[in-house]
Amino acid sequence: MEKNYFVHPTACVDPGCQVGDGVRIWHFSHLMPGCTVGADCNIGQNVFVAGGVVLGKNVKVQNNVSIYEGVVCQDDVFLGPSMVFTNVINPRSAVNRKGEYARTVVGKGATIGANATIVCGNDIGAFAFIGAGAVVTREVAPYSMVIGNPARHRGWMSEFGHKLEFDSNHRAICPESHQEYLLENNRVTKVK
Repeated sequence: MEKNYFVHPTACVDPGCQVGDGVRIWHFSHLMPGCTVGADCNIGQNVFVAGGVVLGKNVKVQNNVSIYEGVVCQDDVFLGPSMVFTNVINPRSAVNRKGEYARTVVGKGATIGANATIVCGNDIGAFAFIGAGAVVTREVAPYSMVIGNPARHRGWMSEFGHKLEFDSNHRAICPESHQEYLLENNRVTKVK
């Protein structure tokens, strides 16, 4: 069977990986058996993808990212350089916790900035924006922008990655896409 994706000669893609068309896997990266990588993903240099990980279509994984079992990234997710996922709440070297991996789902179109840490079991909503260096210790709502340690909500972002400024009618317009958003009950939705 012909492969329709690129693997750099220094990368290791173990048998049993599902890799979609158009994927690019760069220097010194390692994909473990049982992982799924959707079409058109870009796996940067020195990336580790564990078995059981699911990456949707067009996920961009920047250099030095480890994605551990229990992580699911939906389509169009951006994982910034050296960001970190965990998968066990209370790891100990002498205690085997392989049966306790917590699931973390990163919603469609979300961005996780460089050097951010996502503590396992805390889902990231669609189109959320996690600032560089943030430490996420709780769920992040769709379109929410969070920064700091621990990460705190500091605003709302459009699907094009612009901070939204809501008027007195709780409506905002993305300056790039001109798409309208509505803020109700501390949740943002895109107006159709």
